[in-house]
Amino acid sequence: MSTTSSVGFAASVGGLAGASLAAHRGVRAAAGAALLGAAGLGASEAVARARQREGEIPALWQRIAVSTALAAPVGWLAGKVPGAGPRAVGTATGAVVGAMGVRPQKVAMGPLVGLAVGQALRRGPAPSAVVASSTVLTYRTLSALIFRDAQVSLLAERVPAADLPFVVPRPARSRYVGTAYVRDLAEELGAGYTADAQDTGIVASLDALAGPEFDPEQVDPLVREFYEHTTRFALDIVPEWRLWVRPGYLLYQNLLAKPLGQASVPMNQREAQRGVVGRIDTITQEGKDSPTLRGWIRSYSDNDEPIYVGVYTTYRHEGRGYVSVGFPLPQASFTATLAPYARPGGGLILTSKSALDQPGHYLTYIDAETQELTAAAVHGFAEKLDVYVENGELRAEHAFSVFGLPFLVLHYTMERK
Repeated sequence: MSTTSSVGFAASVGGLAGASLAAHRGVRAAAGAALLGAAGLGASEAVARARQREGEIPALWQRIAVSTALAAPVGWLAGKVPGAGPRAVGTATGAVVGAMGVRPQKVAMGPLVGLAVGQALRRGPAPSAVVASSTVLTYRTLSALIFRDAQVSLLAERVPAADLPFVVPRPARSRYVGTAYVRDLAEELGAGYTADAQDTGIVASLDALAGPEFDPEQVDPLVREFYEHTTRFALDIVPEWRLWVRPGYLLYQNLLAKPLGQASVPMNQREAQRGVVGRIDTITQEGKDSPTLRGWIRSYSDNDEPIYVGVYTTYRHEGRGYVSVGFPLPQASFTATLAPYARPGGGLILTSKSALDQPGHYLTYIDAETQELTAAAVHGFAEKLDVYVENGELRAEHAFSVFGLPFLVLHYTMERK
């Protein structure tokens, strides 16, 4: 969005907020407040954009100001509901803004802050628009003071893919990803396509991951075989969800993941027992002797409903190898870049938590015309994949956490077909 458009949008929001906050005083007062709000928020947006550096998002103080202004007209509308007093409006506003914070601690804090603000403004009583705006202002300010670690940060804006080697820039070209994604991508690239490639691995060779903390020669042969010849194995999965995340994940799965055809992990053992099948589709570009892209597709065996579609790549940076897995989304990609570490007993650990600058999770928008990337680092998400051999059996634990809170472990048993 250009600076002019941003200032215009902010001025519109400020004008609407001013009118909402002064509506109880009459039309003339509302009109004057609208002009004042438009001028004030438009001017602050202009200052924030002028100070904004390349690749940065607008300053926190301006984001708080805009969100506070946006709450005013919503609060004004809420005040039209019979019986909606300051406490009800404050609590409801706090619940909504808390939910937008996603982090469980923020979700819980939202309605408590709203109730407190509503109680404090009850004596007036203050107009609903004032209660809603005050709730958002108080919540956002407290949140900024308490939760200082940024969970999402903008890394780059409109840069070539070569500048972000840790991102897999493979978006979905439609609203549905599905199990035919790799085939459609091959057609788009004009490259060779092999469905359900036999004796193929998610990586060409573990040697590509060699580095100071990982020596492929020390890996158990069974672990190496799994990575380099994944299709030789059948995987049994047992999901272990934490109770606190189940209601939210159930909504996500039914409202987003299933309609999208991507990232729909089994909710429980009953779902997993439907049967899970996996295959690797490959793309070989012209002039290459081996696959340049490998898509690991996992779905339910009874109806081919997608569980996930991941594009697996490896790359090297400053003497270290990394695994990057891209999960295509409409016009975007969510990438997990993992660093390899040796595990005692010949196992392998892949993790996104590292002091290195490459591992992490990245949400990237890909411009359809220029192919330029705009990427954000999602610091609040983390995962660790632990693959090992126990009593001659190949096993793995894939653990996920969000905002430092563990929420899912996928337990795998891998056996040769």
